[in-house]
Amino acid sequence: MAQDLAARLQGLLRPGDALWWGQATAEPLTLTRAVVQHRHALARGGRLRVFVGIGNSDTLRPEQADAIGFFGYIAAGPHRDLAKAGVLDAVPSHYSHLPDLIRSGVLPVDAVLLQVSPPDAQGRHSLGLVHEYLTAALEKARVVIGEVNPAVPWTHGSVHLKAADFDLLVDAEHPPIDAERADPGPVEQAIARHIAAHVQDGATLQLGIGKLPEAVLSSLHDRRDLGLHTGAAGDGVVALAEAGVLTNARKGRDEGVSIAGILMGGERLRRWAHANPALALRGTDYTHAAEVLASLNRLVAINAAIEVDLTGQINAEVAAGVYVGGVGGAVDFLRGAARSRGGLPIVALPSTARGATRIVAQLSGPVSTPRSDAGLIVTEHGVADLRGQPLSRRVQRMIGIAAPEHRAELERQAHEALRRCGAAFT
Repeated sequence: MAQDLAARLQGLLRPGDALWWGQATAEPLTLTRAVVQHRHALARGGRLRVFVGIGNSDTLRPEQADAIGFFGYIAAGPHRDLAKAGVLDAVPSHYSHLPDLIRSGVLPVDAVLLQVSPPDAQGRHSLGLVHEYLTAALEKARVVIGEVNPAVPWTHGSVHLKAADFDLLVDAEHPPIDAERADPGPVEQAIARHIAAHVQDGATLQLGIGKLPEAVLSSLHDRRDLGLHTGAAGDGVVALAEAGVLTNARKGRDEGVSIAGILMGGERLRRWAHANPALALRGTDYTHAAEVLASLNRLVAINAAIEVDLTGQINAEVAAGVYVGGVGGAVDFLRGAARSRGGLPIVALPSTARGATRIVAQLSGPVSTPRSDAGLIVTEHGVADLRGQPLSRRVQRMIGIAAPEHRAELERQAHEALRRCGAAFT
């Protein structure tokens, strides 16, 4: 099978082609592993290009840069090794811009590799666990290759494909990837309690995946009529839906339906998603569109950061000198929440990492989100509401949510931080 697949791929791919596939749980493992295993034969003495998203597998490794050029918007999970090795060419773009960059040809797309569901009664394969930027990539691709995975749910969405839409369709040899799970600790639970205190009945949630979002979702089971409009949805939404809390009844649009760009969970999430009319996947140009987000009621956007400075500038890209995050959709969602009726733009992070403060006088990396877009900054020590606040008051509020053992030093550094901004410390 492997040699036969390699030969079929070689008949479709050309040297220099740019390949795109679903990130994280949506990676089509049978196809991607064949590409990296046979990369020299496929590149024919040249190089392929691969767009890199979040990684939940060990498919891509630095040594493959001998025949593959890696470019992408993030270096999360195992893909951090690509950044550390200096073989990932980062694309620091707002997530909402990716579809237009694809359609305009600025970001090249030659082939799209998909993990799809078995067909429904009408012969339509769903994209299963993901829409995101792949919907735009499908419009530009010369070649579309799919692997049918019987464990992938058939999901409602804006794009479905029939067998004739594929240049090659194969059976999957691997089960879908489960997102890594870790139980929230005391810090995540404390942050979640602070956030939950601000979430009202009828709010629409946007949040990512991981320990903190799961802790937030677990703390909202006493709410009513919550909605979901998010880039990534994890396992925690299932419990909220089954408890009757996630009804999407008051969203202002897509009422009765949870909207997501990708499903990043495990078997429980896949079972809930299968043929569920209360869930729809959409492309990035819908999930992250400014006008869509502004039209939602009480959009509570919860995003992460590596560090935040005393004036509200946010670094979500570089940690210890290594590119690990991405501009991503944080600015899109924070701005959307700020425009939403009753919305809340939230950035949440533990106050320390390995003993070092993450509330800092000066960022160690780039400004991923400017201070003008900062809203509520949340740590386990409280909430700093920066909306409409002058710089001096921002500094005071940010010091108040830093770890107690770092506050005296931050206050000492605050004078210099404000001097750089042309403001006075009062």
